[in-house]
Amino acid sequence: MSAVLRVTHARVFAIAGPAMLANLTTPLLGIVATAAIGRLGDPHLLGGVALASVAFDCIFWLFGFLRMATVSFTAQALGAGDRLELRAILLRALMLGALIGLTLIALRTPLAAAVFGIMSGSDAVTSAARDYFFIRLWSAPLMLGNYVILGWLVGQARTGIALALQVGINLINMALTAFLVLSAGFGVKGAALATVTAEGLGFIGGMIAISVLLSGNFSVPSHILFDRERLLRMFAVNRDIMIRTAALIAAFLFFTAQGARAGDLTLAANAVLNNFLMIGSFFLDGLANAAEQLCGQSFGARNRAEFNRAVKLVLGWSTAFGVAVTLLFMVAGDTLIDLITTSPEVRLAAREFMWLAALAPACGVLAYVYDGIYIGASWARDMRNLMLVALATYFAAFYLLTPFGNAGLWSAFLIFLLARGVLQAVRYTALIGKSFP
Repeated sequence: MSAVLRVTHARVFAIAGPAMLANLTTPLLGIVATAAIGRLGDPHLLGGVALASVAFDCIFWLFGFLRMATVSFTAQALGAGDRLELRAILLRALMLGALIGLTLIALRTPLAAAVFGIMSGSDAVTSAARDYFFIRLWSAPLMLGNYVILGWLVGQARTGIALALQVGINLINMALTAFLVLSAGFGVKGAALATVTAEGLGFIGGMIAISVLLSGNFSVPSHILFDRERLLRMFAVNRDIMIRTAALIAAFLFFTAQGARAGDLTLAANAVLNNFLMIGSFFLDGLANAAEQLCGQSFGARNRAEFNRAVKLVLGWSTAFGVAVTLLFMVAGDTLIDLITTSPEVRLAAREFMWLAALAPACGVLAYVYDGIYIGASWARDMRNLMLVALATYFAAFYLLTPFGNAGLWSAFLIFLLARGVLQAVRYTALIGKSFP
């Protein structure tokens, strides 16, 4: 039987609200880690952790498909009323996450050589980064397992439990980082150990919560668990989301690289303004989570009316939040810049391009919303293809706007955000027609 309830404003925020709150705790973790390592008084240690953290951000972001695909499949199974498939989705994704995590650990030496060879840090910074990297990499199976757990919970709109797990992991990580780095004297290795421990405790807590929800029943017949058609579909969707995510990572790395080529001052100014993107994403990503679950559940129930209503409500609220955050940045951007940096030169450079960074939330509305819709409906192949077109548009726009310097770079990035959303919006009409004939 269908498990779909009517999509309402309250249901949108029952999912989006906890996701937004969880997003707000993530920057605090980075602040605590930076402060703890910074108090050791060695800039090379701080640089090493920063370098390794960027590497992990890219690696784990690349495998974010474990969360996104799990949300999609879980919500669709919920909509179809298939309780057995709900358990099978969880176990398949956990096995895939464990396989990827253990592979990363097995390849840790060549992986570290490749990552730090590309980043080209000083010997002292690279040494600290490697100490952090080799310990934290042991968290890979646990962290990827947590992606699956969070995706499975969000897919069933169990966002309160998902919020508690995310916040719990971050708080434990912060407390352990402060203790192991400063009190226990473990230094950089302490920060890495804190992350491994926090992810491990989070995984245990998540599995306990799931066991309660399933009344301890994890059983799935092997012919269902290893059903060839369903496994191939899982791999195809995960592959397409992974390629899409790799293109998105390439876009951000390209932006950072071009800012660095423009000089240290421009790089610093862009780093300050990137906080505008991050703050905007807190709200838009939370609403995208709502689109993933509500569209996925409606899709699984074959309920076009509720699918359309979910799209309408999430799009409306995302537009409201995107425009509101853009207006807030236009009004209070100078104050935010001053809070982030005390350097007069960086402040001046950031203010020059602030209006462009402030436009990012409004320009990114369609991109975030339609990402959520496409993930919910498992339109991964189209999302992948359209992302690649948007990336090519971004590169073309940058080279056309190169004479305008950093303003051209920011303008190209805004064009990239708009291209992602508009392309998916245009393609949406054909996909909805095919999916709900």
